[in-house]
Amino acid sequence: MGKLTKAFEKSFPRKNQVESPGGRHLSVLDKISNQDFAKLGPVNTANSQASWDERLQISTDPESQIFESFRRLRARLLYSEHQPRTILVTSVMPGEGKGFVCASLGVALSQDMEHQALMLDCDFRRPSLAPLFGLSNEIGLVDYLQEDVDLSLLVRKTAQPKLSLIPCGKPPKNPSELLSSGKMIALISELSEHYSDRMVLFDSPPNIVASETSVLANYVDGLILVIRHGIAKKEQVKKFVETLDPDKIVGLVYNACPEDKFTEFINKKMYYGYSRYKYY
Repeated sequence: MGKLTKAFEKSFPRKNQVESPGGRHLSVLDKISNQDFAKLGPVNTANSQASWDERLQISTDPESQIFESFRRLRARLLYSEHQPRTILVTSVMPGEGKGFVCASLGVALSQDMEHQALMLDCDFRRPSLAPLFGLSNEIGLVDYLQEDVDLSLLVRKTAQPKLSLIPCGKPPKNPSELLSSGKMIALISELSEHYSDRMVLFDSPPNIVASETSVLANYVDGLILVIRHGIAKKEQVKKFVETLDPDKIVGLVYNACPEDKFTEFINKKMYYGYSRYKYY
């Protein structure tokens, strides 16, 4: 069993496997102090849903139309012919809502009876997942890639059962190098090859500001592109889509679109045909 697999066994027991008592330990590098981990709280203690960002609370309300949209996207992912297990959520421009979409989709996926969900915040420039769930961003994926901190110490439980998060950690000076590293690619591979009952979402930086997004896209099973109405231009979206593997595009989320514009968007079929799944 590989080192990464052992780390994930600690935080994500397989079905019918019981977690060992005591949960976490502190066998990490000396520079990561006990005081640092005290800020985070116990790894296996869920935070309260009341601490979630108000937007996330609204989007995950089972009675809301927004959440019904994420249920439909979940169905597209789970019941497709080639079910992707590692999914990159990205956008062309900053401010298009990819973090919000990643978080809301994570909640929807974790509510499926047969699956768990894990999210990784790979937007090392402007991390957003931990704040959305009311969690600390002091230590996270950056510390694993830079300092080899045990992954089982970085996984955070959320208030949603079967949904966990590895935060970004403090933004580094070399985000592109870390996310394009062999260590990051090996992590994606490990997550893809193990645990058939787990869906893994990567919130990546916007393509226009980060070359590593295109690198990560080569190693995940599927891609979801988030476009916010009035931000990315059609030419910019088209140019980005043309750099991607069309068979990996499993969805497009058109965010914050006025109802009259949404109908016009669908009728024009602006980007249909790039993917075997078409676009959502």
